Amino acid sequence: MLAMASFLQAATQQSTDASLSVSSPDGKLTVEVAVTNGQATYSVVYDGVVMMQPSALGLRTDIGDFSTGLAVTDSRKGEVDKTYTMQQAKASNIHYTARQLDVDFTNSQGQRMTVTFLVSDNDIAFRYAIPRQKNDNPKCAIILSEESSFRFPEGTTTFLCPQIGPKTGWERTKPSYEEEYKADAPMTDRSRFGLGYTFPCLFRIGGKGWALVSETGVSSDYCGSRLSDYDPVKGYTVAFPEEGEFNGIGSTAPGIALPGTTPWRTITVGTTLKPIVETTIPFDVAEPLYEATQPFRPGRYTWSWLIWQDNSINYDDQVKFIDLASEMGFEYCLVDNWWDNNIGRDKMAELSRYAQQKGVRLMLWYNSNGHWNDAPQTPRDCMSTSYARDREMKWLKSIGVAGIKVDFFGSDKQETMRLYEDILSDANRYGLQVVFHGCTIPRGWERMYPNYVSSEAALASENLTFTQYHCDKEGFELTMHPFSRNAVGAFDWGGIIMNRRMSPDNASRNYRRSSDTFEMATGIVLQTGVNCVAMQPNNLNELPQFELDFLRDMPTTWDETRFLDGYPTRYVVLARRHGNDWYVAGINGTQETITLTLQLPMFAGQTVRYYVDKPAAKAENAIAEAELRTLKVDKKGRAKVTLQPMGGVILR
Repeated sequence: MLAMASFLQAATQQSTDASLSVSSPDGKLTVEVAVTNGQATYSVVYDGVVMMQPSALGLRTDIGDFSTGLAVTDSRKGEVDKTYTMQQAKASNIHYTARQLDVDFTNSQGQRMTVTFLVSDNDIAFRYAIPRQKNDNPKCAIILSEESSFRFPEGTTTFLCPQIGPKTGWERTKPSYEEEYKADAPMTDRSRFGLGYTFPCLFRIGGKGWALVSETGVSSDYCGSRLSDYDPVKGYTVAFPEEGEFNGIGSTAPGIALPGTTPWRTITVGTTLKPIVETTIPFDVAEPLYEATQPFRPGRYTWSWLIWQDNSINYDDQVKFIDLASEMGFEYCLVDNWWDNNIGRDKMAELSRYAQQKGVRLMLWYNSNGHWNDAPQTPRDCMSTSYARDREMKWLKSIGVAGIKVDFFGSDKQETMRLYEDILSDANRYGLQVVFHGCTIPRGWERMYPNYVSSEAALASENLTFTQYHCDKEGFELTMHPFSRNAVGAFDWGGIIMNRRMSPDNASRNYRRSSDTFEMATGIVLQTGVNCVAMQPNNLNELPQFELDFLRDMPTTWDETRFLDGYPTRYVVLARRHGNDWYVAGINGTQETITLTLQLPMFAGQTVRYYVDKPAAKAENAIAEAELRTLKVDKKGRAKVTLQPMGGVILR
């Protein structure tokens, strides 16, 4: 539970119509809660601008309807002031202050419900609580639907990723949050598959501001949710999983023990994108569910599969990528699917010993299955039951493996959330870090589960290997994620890609549109505590020394993050601090040259290292060449930088 410093006000009223409000500590953000004719709503104003028109509140459950016939019976205001630390997020020491409003409702049957709002300077979090009712019963409830809605003003445009239907895609492995974003679209555009949109959802409000909608604090006690398609009357509403997800197993409606709460719905707002990129609300209102059994080490990993593919999952090729990690000073090497067949468990133990002798630890891939999709890759049936996990994780610990990557989930049902949590909890007992792929977004999990590392939950780097189309779209996608997917949780994109071509010989198949500086900058722009540097052994002889040196030195944990400039799907520039060292990184996702004057007070009056691109040659498929210069930042902290088409910049 969140610590309360003090209750400032208590008001009691029994009325069909009521109006209450709560404002942020700085007074700029106000939430008003109202009841009109038995319908509860909330609205949001930031700095005088209406960000959210009156939007519905309420739940429908199997024990009663808490969406109509509502009356306010009591309300309380308070303050939240907390400080906490994080290791693998966008900031390390976080001070969260907010104003709290609890509103107690009864429905027409006299049943009780409370809605809690937490309002900080740019963030709103709200959730529902249902107590036990008469005679200490009932003691559980099914949440049939949530009526929470989000009604943005007319003229709002959207940056959204559509939800796809269950048991679709390759080997019936979807939904897995791997669909394409649509940028600058009107709200009236229907989602591609008619099922609404995956969290997080970004909105531009009539050129006057921005809002990011998501959820956090989702554990095995609830399902993951999304937004519906837009309705001209209701706006967007919270939607639960589809029946066919998880191969039809389990309910679409979550069950909770009473007294119980729903997860937090979160809204981050601002007149600029700065609060969106810098928000820590996914962690501010979540709490750890267990303690780490040991310190978990951040770092970087090599990965053969991205370019060398399945044929590389053999002992000799993995030795090459372990040697590469050792040469670069990386902490880990990820061994992907089929290792149990192609290498075998006895040889894997030998490979792990070899890696440790080289100062590297292994991470091993697993199929989550089970019985919920047709993905054939092995190891299978090792993560789907408690006894199988216990046996497998005990063996992993015995051979010195540091972590696991678990793939192919394809559902947001409560049963799937329980599987995520069980894997994390069991892995913690054996000192294993966990990365998820083919999966849902994290929802406060870095705070809740200390051995959680990151999730894919996006169209990630493997798609560049599969088609040239996705190579062409890399800039669009990677300049979207800092404002949406990566704003709410760690993102395993799966590779700072240093090969020019997506083939082992670096001379055939699909080709990168991005420059080397762009790729290196993604290691700063995209946040995850254990980052993939998808170098290949040939890169040791092909890359300039300054690029190798940068990758050797690149940190993966951050004490502070600042948004400097950008626009979703076009370009982004961030500053991140690791200890006393600042890194400023920008990527350009367009085919146009972008020149910016940045405000860099951390570098005021200093000469810094400046990784930049020369203008690309006019030849077809030409990529801008990276170079290392120095750049003088003036005494006021101003610096002029140029991002070449599909290029990048780094200052340090």
